[in-house]
Amino acid sequence: MSVWRLREFRDADLDQAIQIWEQSRAAGADEPVFALAEVLGSARAGQPAVVAEVGEEIVGMAVAQIQGERAWVLLVALGAQWRQRGIGSALLTDLERRLRADGVRRICTLVTEGATGSVAFEHSGYQRRTGLVYYELVEPLAPAQAGLLTELGGRLLPPGLWQSMAGMDREKEIIERRIVLPLANPDVAERYRVRPPKSVILFGPPGTGKTSFAKAVASRLGWPFVELFPARLATTAGGGLAAALREVFADLAELDELLLFIDEVEEIAGARDGKATSPAHGVTNELLKLIPGFRENYSRLLICATNSVRSLDPAFLRPGRFDYVIPVGPPDEPARKAIWQRYLGPAAETLDLDQLVRATDHFTPADIEYAARAGAQSAFERAICERTSEPARLEDYLAAIANTRLTLTPQILTAFDHDQANYTRL
Repeated sequence: MSVWRLREFRDADLDQAIQIWEQSRAAGADEPVFALAEVLGSARAGQPAVVAEVGEEIVGMAVAQIQGERAWVLLVALGAQWRQRGIGSALLTDLERRLRADGVRRICTLVTEGATGSVAFEHSGYQRRTGLVYYELVEPLAPAQAGLLTELGGRLLPPGLWQSMAGMDREKEIIERRIVLPLANPDVAERYRVRPPKSVILFGPPGTGKTSFAKAVASRLGWPFVELFPARLATTAGGGLAAALREVFADLAELDELLLFIDEVEEIAGARDGKATSPAHGVTNELLKLIPGFRENYSRLLICATNSVRSLDPAFLRPGRFDYVIPVGPPDEPARKAIWQRYLGPAAETLDLDQLVRATDHFTPADIEYAARAGAQSAFERAICERTSEPARLEDYLAAIANTRLTLTPQILTAFDHDQANYTRL
């Protein structure tokens, strides 16, 4: 059995501390009361902080913040494989000893229901206070910026979109490590000389979830989400598309934080034909000039999505303009299962879900939605015509699957495989 020991937190522990934080957060749970930046800021500022380690691996961490005679425990986090071993209680005991030595008489915390570390508090004699109500006011945007965001058609997305994206584990891990973590933890990124990304490209067949990933990143960061529609921009551009682009980017510069999403970016960044008089040539040139200015501000991220990465202008794909070029393919089995569960509702408990998942290989989310609705429609019509209350059968959905015209043809999938090999940059 591995032996763990406790010691004081060191700055060199930051990277592992972030991993422990991520492991301690239950999927779908509410955001912790104390943010990661607040926790790590207190630890680095010399506030009481203790880690548990096995060998050189950190398996648990506890951090507090002293306010006079009262201290707040900001974090009790444990690695996924190290729970129910008494480590949480030991971390608290050591933290309490340090707090008492600093004259603290009252130690308290605020945690979400069922949070990691809750058992440790109960085992260590902490009293659960009932009848208290926690109020919080978060003002994400100043009034002027909120008005500008509305004018631009943007919005703040609800939290939890990242956690709700089931499956697609490979894509999620890449986007989490390369994009989300450096932007969410800029101080730690700076310490390790990691440059947070400013612009990325997501490419893949239509309907594979590129827009959903962009929205999930905005939700995770808590940044305003603005989608720029090239086709709509073209219809409202009095002085031409290039002028309209300049105007939109000038307005966007007024926002302190922003995730700008451009779908089907090939419409304004397609390969130029070499003729300087071509309208497409001018628009692509303008976008290429605007991107460096957009990248100058830390709290902004540009995500461009395309179904045809090979049609983008080579200058657009050059390193220095985009940090990463990330493929997003068809949903994998866990993702398809989650999509089926979403559309089947309670019926998912009585049907052979695994068979539906296997039968919908290479289906996009939209394809699965169509098949689910078509299967339900067949069951509905049978119930009306035969005056029965029989639920939808597996055969209803399998028949609907067989009649679904797939978005992704073999030619599209072959082209995607080729593009992954030739354009991916991670």
